[in-house]
Amino acid sequence: MCDVNVFTKRLKEARKNVGLSQKQLGIHAGLDPSVASPRMNQYEKGTHLPDINTVGKICSVLGVPVAYLYCEDDELAELISVYDKLSEQAKKEIRSLIVNCSI
Repeated sequence: MCDVNVFTKRLKEARKNVGLSQKQLGIHAGLDPSVASPRMNQYEKGTHLPDINTVGKICSVLGVPVAYLYCEDDELAELISVYDKLSEQAKKEIRSLIVNCSI
């Protein structure tokens, strides 16, 4: 279940972190320029939520994984974001460490 407030908060924060306006983000994510700003505004306010394909495009522009926008726990969201940026080798090592610690 998606907590709309979590999604909208993370979306707005991620957009601001990359220094894009709502219109710029919408255009880069493939929205028509005439609706990019109002549509992104609706997404950030939670009046409408994008479909998963649009979320994927938005996340690609923002450089964050889709899971980041939906994660309710702030610490876990940060870990998801950092993990996504790691090399495959680093990810493999971290997965191994986690599995070994949970045994």
